[in-house]
Amino acid sequence: MSGINKDDIKTAQEKFGTLIENESARIDRMKASQEVTDFSNKEKIIVGILPGDGVGPILMKQALRVLNELVGEEINQGKIELRQIEGMTIENRVAKMESLPKDIIPEIKACDVLVKGPMVTPRAGDGLPNLVSANSLLRRELELFAAVRPIKIPDKNIDWTFFRENIEGEYIWGDKGIQVDEDLAVDFKVQTKQGSERIAKAAFDFARKNGKKNVTVVTKANIVKLVDGNFIKAVRKVGEEYPEIEIQERLVDAMCAKMLDPEFNKGMEVVVLPNLYGDIVTDVAAEHSGGLGSACSSNIGNKYALFEAIHGTAPYLMSHGRGDYANPCSLIRAIGQMLIHIGYADRNELLDRALEICTVTEKKLVVTTETKDASAAEFTDYLIETIRKIRS
Repeated sequence: MSGINKDDIKTAQEKFGTLIENESARIDRMKASQEVTDFSNKEKIIVGILPGDGVGPILMKQALRVLNELVGEEINQGKIELRQIEGMTIENRVAKMESLPKDIIPEIKACDVLVKGPMVTPRAGDGLPNLVSANSLLRRELELFAAVRPIKIPDKNIDWTFFRENIEGEYIWGDKGIQVDEDLAVDFKVQTKQGSERIAKAAFDFARKNGKKNVTVVTKANIVKLVDGNFIKAVRKVGEEYPEIEIQERLVDAMCAKMLDPEFNKGMEVVVLPNLYGDIVTDVAAEHSGGLGSACSSNIGNKYALFEAIHGTAPYLMSHGRGDYANPCSLIRAIGQMLIHIGYADRNELLDRALEICTVTEKKLVVTTETKDASAAEFTDYLIETIRKIRS
C-alpha cells in the first residue's frame, strides 16, 4: 500500500512552519537596514583578500599585482589597506565542518570590501562532506543582495548590465528542503517583497545614473505564477518612480536561447532577475562574451561589497599541472569593479583600456590554459606593461 503517513506529514509541516518563522527576523532586518556606506568619507578603506581554492590563489596573486599597479600610491599612503584573510580554504572549512567558519566572520566584517577567488562547493560523489556553498553564506551574512555583472559584446552592439537578486529564490533554503518520506522530497523557492524591491531599485538607480532607458525583467512567471509573478509586480512598482525608463519582460528559457537575436534583445540595457535565473543567464551571457574565465561579478549590499571571478576552481587544470596557465582576467576585472565601488573609477577606465588592447586590438599574448600559450603571470606582465604605456 502506498501513501504518505500522517506522522511524516506532521513532521514536514512542523519543519516548514519553523522555516517560515525564521524568515520573519530576516524581513525585519531588511526593513531596518537602510544605511549605505559612503566611501568618500572614509580615511582608510580596508580591502579583504580571500584567495579561494584551486586556481584561486594563483590568479589572486596576479590580480593583486594589477591592483598595486593601479593604486600603489594610495596603498603606500595608507588610504587603502589590503588585508589577507586566511581560513576560508576548503581544507579549513572541512576540518571545522563549517562552510563559513564562525571565527573568520569578525575578520571579514572588519573589512569594507572583499575580493574573492573561486571556492569549492562540495558536491555529491566528490569525496567531501556535503557542505553548503560558502559563496551563498557570505552573501547572506553580509546582506549582499545584488550580484552585478556587466557583459559587453562590441561586435553585436551588446552592452548589458545584469542585476541578479543574490540571496533569495531557490538558494536561501537550498539546504533546508524536506525529505517527507522515501518517495517524496520538497525544496523551496522564496521571494519577499522587500528583497525583490531592493534589487529592482538597485537596477533602476543604475539605469538612471548611467543614462539607460530600459530595464528588462526575466522570470518564468507563466509557470511559477506566485513567486515570479510577485517579482514582476515588485519591479513594476519600483519602476513607477522612474517614468523615463521602459520596462519589458522576458521568459528565462527564451532569454537563454535567443539573447543574441537582435529582434529579441532590441533595446535591452539593464536586466533584473531572481537568483537562480540570474545565475544561469549571466553564465550563458558570459560564455557569449568570451567565456567564464574573462567575466567577473560584483556583490553589493548597503554596507559591504564583494568582488569575484565567476568561474570555478578549475580542478582539471590543477590536476593536470596547468593551474599557472588559467586566465586571470576574471579576477583582474573584479579588481576594476571594486575600484569603481570605492571611488576610483578612473583607474578602472585605465584598466579597461589596457585589457581592450591586450585581449582584442593588439593581443600579443593569448591565454588558452594550454602550456604552449601565455601563463597567467606572463599575461599580467603584458597587461601591466600596457597600463604603464598608456599612463606615459
